[in-house]
Amino acid sequence: MKRASIPLALLAISLLSISSGQVKQLESVEDPRPARSPIPPPFLNANSHWADSVLSTLSLDERIAQLMMVAAYSNKEAKHATEIEGLIRERNIGGLIFFQGGPGRQAKLTNRYQAVAKTPLMLGMDLEWGLAMRLDSTMRFPRQMALGAIQDDALIEAMGLEIARQMKRLGVHVSFSPVVDVNNNPANPVINDRSFGEDRENVARKGIAYMRGLQNGGVIATAKHFPGHGDTDSDSHHALPMIAHSRTRLDSLELYPFHRLVEEGLGAIMVGHLEVPALDVNKGLPSTLSKPIVSDLLSGEFGFNGLVFTDALNMKGVANADKPGEIELRALLAGNDVLLFPQDPVKAIERIRQAVDAGEIDAALIEHKCLKLLRAKEWAGLAKQQPVKLEGINDDLNTMSGIQLRRALYGSAITVAKDHKGLLPLPLSGHRIASVVIGDTLNNTFQQSLGRYTDVKQFRCDKTITRDSLQGTAAQTRRIRPCGCERAQHHLAREQGLRNT
Repeated sequence: MKRASIPLALLAISLLSISSGQVKQLESVEDPRPARSPIPPPFLNANSHWADSVLSTLSLDERIAQLMMVAAYSNKEAKHATEIEGLIRERNIGGLIFFQGGPGRQAKLTNRYQAVAKTPLMLGMDLEWGLAMRLDSTMRFPRQMALGAIQDDALIEAMGLEIARQMKRLGVHVSFSPVVDVNNNPANPVINDRSFGEDRENVARKGIAYMRGLQNGGVIATAKHFPGHGDTDSDSHHALPMIAHSRTRLDSLELYPFHRLVEEGLGAIMVGHLEVPALDVNKGLPSTLSKPIVSDLLSGEFGFNGLVFTDALNMKGVANADKPGEIELRALLAGNDVLLFPQDPVKAIERIRQAVDAGEIDAALIEHKCLKLLRAKEWAGLAKQQPVKLEGINDDLNTMSGIQLRRALYGSAITVAKDHKGLLPLPLSGHRIASVVIGDTLNNTFQQSLGRYTDVKQFRCDKTITRDSLQGTAAQTRRIRPCGCERAQHHLAREQGLRNT
């Protein structure tokens, strides 16, 4: 077959979107699977002798404090660490969510904080693509959109297991991943490549694989952002996004992956800050503070009895709804178990205690939530809490087996999006070949690899491409001369020689 000649052989673009026609089609889809009871979260199947005994030692204020997970950093000044230590000593808060820093520094702070804690701290992190999402000098795995292109889900489960191993080595117990939002809005500024893609079945399968890897490794997986943050064009860090779809559409698309993970034994869910009129008619009410969404839908209809985390309560999507203290009380009343990143944890503890004393909230509800959290701590190994070993931590977090797994993931994610003219594999001789990098630097690893085979002219564009910059780049590519084949022949011969040996 004759191949058409092409002056520019080179553009790899991932186009992931969903058409309005596909959405309408999905609205009429009924789930063919028979209804079944969800598998309980793993920590509810474990022994709870330690959890029961610890609960009996806690005052009401301490039980409330156990439901707080406060923000901590390992790249801040000594004053920050002193403030966190004070909260642990004086209030017996339940846990910390670590943000930016480094693995060695975080390990030292973990040992310091755990040493002064009356009740061992549950530590969580946002680790969607591994520790590198928050910590320097650590391994970066593919983002979820790249994982969505992998055919073998066992590779994703292996990645979850490896991330869990690294987390356990660092003394972290909860990963706020996977993201199971369906990426059905190309204008989404915050989910985007953090999603497995636009297909609900693929999102569910990949989410289940990632979850199993984490939980088989002894880490609590947290699906987010319930009831679905994919179809928004605003960021809940800065505003309250609205999901203005019917309940039928939500069931068939946004809610579907969450339901599937709950059925398979998911340990935790994070509730996003979203306004969803089809689920709660109260105008401007964030889903985090909505009883119909958290209690009635998630716990009632879905039958989910794992841990329910709020998204960070300092985010504008919820912070504008009320003042500190009131927000945390309303989040508990809505059905959440763990209050993540409260703006003022002391004020929140005191306001919730006042509410118990005034009969606004039942002390039995606080006890129930605290016991659930303690059972999760027991399952995660905190009943036998040991200091994080500092020696060799960088080597242990960057093993050769982990590097090989990462390479396999990236390799399996490579996808030919379109080759209707049969151009692949590229003929290396007599053609003009260019590599166009979008949003990255010139001479990156990919371009260096291309250069090992033949002469490839390098170009780059900014992530946001204007008409002028696109026309300029196109004009430059038209001036490329055809490349020779000597380098290609040399490299291919070398590779053949290596294979023969």
